[in-house]
Amino acid sequence: MTTLVMKFGGASLGTSDGLAQVLSIIAGESNNWERLLIVVSALDGVTDMLLDAAHFARIDHPRGYRRIAANLRTRHLALIDQLPLDRPDRNTLQADIDQLISALLDDCLAIANNLNEDLSPMHSDTVVAVGERLSARIIAALLRKNDIRGVAVDGTDVLITDDVHGNANPELGPTAQRIDEVLMPILQRDMIPVLTGYIGITAAGLTTTLGRGGTDYTASVISALLGADELWIWTDVDGMMSADPRQQRNARVIPQLSYSEAADFAYFGARILHARMISPLAEARLPLRIKNIFHPKGAGTLVSSEEGGSDPVIKAVTSIQGLSLRRPTSGSLAGVTRLVGNTLFKTLGLRSEVLIASQSANSSFICLVIPTSIDIAGVEHLQRALQAKMAEYPEKMPWEIERVSLVTAIGRGLQRAPRLIARVLEQMDGIEICGIALGASNCSVTVALARKDSREAVARIHDLIVKTDSNSA
Repeated sequence: MTTLVMKFGGASLGTSDGLAQVLSIIAGESNNWERLLIVVSALDGVTDMLLDAAHFARIDHPRGYRRIAANLRTRHLALIDQLPLDRPDRNTLQADIDQLISALLDDCLAIANNLNEDLSPMHSDTVVAVGERLSARIIAALLRKNDIRGVAVDGTDVLITDDVHGNANPELGPTAQRIDEVLMPILQRDMIPVLTGYIGITAAGLTTTLGRGGTDYTASVISALLGADELWIWTDVDGMMSADPRQQRNARVIPQLSYSEAADFAYFGARILHARMISPLAEARLPLRIKNIFHPKGAGTLVSSEEGGSDPVIKAVTSIQGLSLRRPTSGSLAGVTRLVGNTLFKTLGLRSEVLIASQSANSSFICLVIPTSIDIAGVEHLQRALQAKMAEYPEKMPWEIERVSLVTAIGRGLQRAPRLIARVLEQMDGIEICGIALGASNCSVTVALARKDSREAVARIHDLIVKTDSNSA
């Protein structure tokens, strides 16, 4: 049977116009596919509000988290009022929302009653999970009103994860079993599950989240384990772009990417895709399409096993945060790597990933990738934590820590295109480069540089992409 999984992001769910588009797309595709499954995010900005509520609870500020809960209730009820729902359906949905908001307040009170120096991700996960639960119920109700048999399904009933709260990884075996037990019976009754993305549950029954942007990851894992034919990610842009269109007005849609290119794209800063979502799709050879919800007939971007050509080419440029460590001596990097890894995991719940490690006779340099899910405040928190930890070992850890930008050119065949790489580096003329790395996938070349130079470096590399495209046209 043909199966399509579609994921809708928060930007497309927060208005009545956006929900009308969602309804139209689901109704249309339900006629084209034998089985349809929907994965949804929270409304735009809701996860941040919920994190703020959890932080207010940590400092025992009830007025703060109660105000946020009230604002969330008002926002969701106002959205419901704009939808063409019958009174019984509206009343039922309002009761569901009130129940979820009440549970949110209980979770915040539990945090306030168990104050810690830092907010535990285990506690914040229970709070932020409310966002997807609210949106799933709204969409399922809207489908039913329009004679489409939709049912909201909680991710905690399906997605089994490890116990790394705030950045959990799905356990594929147990999740596959839950898909058979929970989702398959719904699909077999010609119903459309509306699954909450981003959230899961441990074997011990504790709520987890997959990290910011984790709804993509949920959709990827579910698609692969379900044996879907395709996964479509609906967003508010026309596809994967050659650069961030907010910074480069002449950014253009990339028609096709390989799995390796898309993985590097996500890893090095493309906010449309979650960095870990490509691997399950690549293993299953499952095509991914990124499409614009407001231009649904557009081709968007196709991610598949096809290379789309053989000649080396640069397709896009990205920028992401990094953290560099430098010391005026050579020697083993094992100790500092272990210390950085432990500090990163304790501080942000993430595993360290060293992008660049280089040494000379009298110096050492290490550069780490900071995921897009970590904001500036999180990076500053990590930097302070590392500095404090290294201060405990002044002789062994004489490292200077600095925040940097990692600018990455992404394409194909770069391992056999030294002249193309040289052209990328020529664009950096006059900009100080801290380090350079050719990605192991041969789909990316990254330069580490001062944050102040990031925007200029991106613009120069994008100019190279535009000129190359123009010459080959």
